Amino acid sequence: MKLYYSPGACSLSAHIALKESGLDFEAIAAPTRTHKLADGTDYYTINPLGYVPLLVLDGARQLHECAVILQYVADQVPAKALAPSCGSFERYKLQEWLNFIATELHKGFSPLFTPGMPDEAKALTKARLTGRLQWIDSELSGKSFLMGNTFTVADAYLFVVQSWGKHVGVDISTLPNLNAFAARVGARPAVQAALSAEGLLK
Repeated sequence: MKLYYSPGACSLSAHIALKESGLDFEAIAAPTRTHKLADGTDYYTINPLGYVPLLVLDGARQLHECAVILQYVADQVPAKALAPSCGSFERYKLQEWLNFIATELHKGFSPLFTPGMPDEAKALTKARLTGRLQWIDSELSGKSFLMGNTFTVADAYLFVVQSWGKHVGVDISTLPNLNAFAARVGARPAVQAALSAEGLLK
């Protein structure tokens, strides 16, 4: 497998999931600012959408969407319990979390990284995001991870997306459960390995 990623982007969650899985894969940097690979290849020739993550299987088949890639990786190693079994109620709860993170948080943060975004629009976006993060903080009360005491791929996704707050002025310092969650996930060896591989450790 080949994972195309941009350092610190949502693709970091797929990178973490792959590290957690123990599966063999090659990580290839495809910076979203340049869309150029290290060898000069135009990333658009590999992925016409131009964004990350992209997971390439057996040289041809591709998966583009973060939430789908996370589940695919988890399903390759069921013994790792990175996702509940297909068809179970818990699996649908995982999918609920993945969809919430993708639509309410991931896409919620996106406008704040857009050059020229008016200050008024930024303020409204930050207020909406803060409300969503406050709700997640309440949902994490008494739990180590989103699904309880077991780390899943949804935790990898949330860990990455919530980390963007410090870059765009969304303050989570007053959210104790989310802060404890971020520290807990960030200390995992696989997470540290992914962060190191992407050059994100200081």
